[in-house]
Amino acid sequence: MKKKSEKGPTALEKMSSLVTRASGSSAAFLIALSVIIIWLITGPIFKFSDTWQLIINTGTTIITFLMVFLIQRSQNKDSIALHLKLNELIIAQEFASNRLVSIEEIGEDDLKVLQKFYDHLALLAKKDLSVQESHSINSANEHDERKSKQEKKIKNAVPK
Repeated sequence: MKKKSEKGPTALEKMSSLVTRASGSSAAFLIALSVIIIWLITGPIFKFSDTWQLIINTGTTIITFLMVFLIQRSQNKDSIALHLKLNELIIAQEFASNRLVSIEEIGEDDLKVLQKFYDHLALLAKKDLSVQESHSINSANEHDERKSKQEKKIKNAVPK
C-alpha cells in the first residue's frame, strides 16, 4: 500500500522561515546599524530637516510592523511544535497522566490546581534526594546502560 507523503512547507512558509532566520542574524544587525549610522551622518547634509527625520521614522515603522507579524508567526509555529513534542513524551511515558496532553486548552483555574499538585510533588522530591544525588554521573551512566539494553532488545526483536 502506498504511503501518503507528508506535506512540505508552502512557498509563504519557506519565505517566512528564510526571513526569520535572516533577520535574526549578525549580518542583519550590522546592516541595520549601518543604515542608522548613514542616516546620522547625512543629518548635517540635510540640515536635520523634517524630511530627514521622516525617512527613518517611516522606515523603522514599516519594518517594525512587518516584524511583529513575522515574529508572532514564528512563535506560533514553534509553540505548536513544542506542544506536539511534549505530548509525544507524555504519551510515551507509562506513568505520565494523559490529562496533560493538550493542557494548553484548559482554563486558568484548572491550570492553577495542576500547578499546586506539581509544586507539592516538587517538595516531596526535594525531601527524597538532592539534585547532586538524583543527577549524579553514576545515575547518568545507569540511565544510559538501561537505554542501551532497551535499544538492543528492540533491535533484536525486529525481524530481518
